[in-house]
Amino acid sequence: MRNALSIYQYAAPAVLAPLSLWLWFREYHGDARLAIAAWLLPILWAYIVPGIGTNVLKIWEFDTRLRLGRFRPHHGFVFGSATATIAWAVHGTPWPVLALLLGVCNFVYDVMALRSGILHVYNQPWSEGKGEVAIAMDYTPWFFGGFGAEYGAGHGMMERYGSGLFAVVLLASLVLPTAGYVVQSKLRHVHWGIRRIANTELRIEN
Repeated sequence: MRNALSIYQYAAPAVLAPLSLWLWFREYHGDARLAIAAWLLPILWAYIVPGIGTNVLKIWEFDTRLRLGRFRPHHGFVFGSATATIAWAVHGTPWPVLALLLGVCNFVYDVMALRSGILHVYNQPWSEGKGEVAIAMDYTPWFFGGFGAEYGAGHGMMERYGSGLFAVVLLASLVLPTAGYVVQSKLRHVHWGIRRIANTELRIEN
């Protein structure tokens, strides 16, 4: 599995990044602003959120040959190009469809990445010795499903009101899923879920 994911992380964006950009240009009949907005949003998100989670908060870590600290420098294109392609495929459907698809697809991907050792997540389920499914379920619905909701709804707003809303949509996609995650973490684990939890003992913040 590790070999397959190691190949995927380079092969997939090499194919999907130009393909998804072309598909969005075709979808919008050459409207460069809307096409680039649809394509670029998940790429930027996948650099900012995981970049902070790995190198600032240190609760995620990639174990790959190419790394900037704990972060793989091509991660934005690994996630973003696949996400832009999925979004194009379901374009025109209600935004919950994209939220569900991204939540499920990235849950499955992260479980495989955790099992292969490419990804490490030092959250509360990990500190309790739980398996990869529990570790991934702690964050994937909020970050990936939440991003899918913001991406789908925000994309619809840009289509209606113009690509000038790009910065607003990007900010909402960064803030709202993260807010949902930290609130649920506080309710479930009695801490905000934004620091590494030691696996030698349960450390709870009040």
